[in-house]
Amino acid sequence: MLDYCTINLENTINSGQVFLWKRNQNNWYGINGRDVLKINESGKIKSFSKQKIDFFREKDNLEEILKSISKDQITKEAVKKYLGLRLLRQDPFQCYISFIVSSNSNIQKIKICLENICKNFGKKVFFDNNEFFLFPEPKILASASLQELKNCGTGYRSNFVKIASEMVYSKEINFDYLKKCDYFTAKEIISKVPGVGNKVADCILLFSLDKLEAFPLDRWMIRILEKYYPNIFELSTKSITKNQYEILHGKITNYFGLFSGYAQQFLFKMERENYKKKWL
Repeated sequence: MLDYCTINLENTINSGQVFLWKRNQNNWYGINGRDVLKINESGKIKSFSKQKIDFFREKDNLEEILKSISKDQITKEAVKKYLGLRLLRQDPFQCYISFIVSSNSNIQKIKICLENICKNFGKKVFFDNNEFFLFPEPKILASASLQELKNCGTGYRSNFVKIASEMVYSKEINFDYLKKCDYFTAKEIISKVPGVGNKVADCILLFSLDKLEAFPLDRWMIRILEKYYPNIFELSTKSITKNQYEILHGKITNYFGLFSGYAQQFLFKMERENYKKKWL
């Protein structure tokens, strides 16, 4: 009998969804927008803001979702092995900037860059006798100079971060609206932001905007699909063009259904662990 209620915090934090998290003995501490979360081994959350947050999407019918994506032996084994893995519902602005910064980088560099952004532009707070820097508000990053952003390690993405922040501050990008509209509309809107390609858009939609059919595709994920599903998700071109991405996403949602994003996380986690990739 599978236990669908247990949360495996180690696997969830170390799944490529979040970056601003650190372990301190038996607890994990992380920045989530203008808040700090403390999560113990049982998954209980204590927040700096003292607000309740469904960070682990506990209102999702996990049993129904995981059964629906278990289409074959591969996903069945991945779900069984990493059953406590959860999709996270993150602060949208932090998630948005984090994945713009993540483009063509690795986890350790992304982590350092985002920590620098928080230290340079975020508010300093004390929680559980520890010092933290909250993620800055859109207005603050929108008014930052390109050099100030480059000093954080954003590199060529500095202009993307600045413009993306300006678009949120001016309400051109409205996260509340994006949460309410359908996947295709939300993706079309957010893809207009400089620095937001198909994969980055899907990460933002999946991890912070409740679009569970989003299935982030990069070279790593393409290799996983070609390895385990060569006859179902074969690419007709070597490069992942916008058209090919959309065709492949259609095949994926046709196969895994409306909760394809969950399938992506289990397959991604399984293969990363198989190759013993370093996390946080």
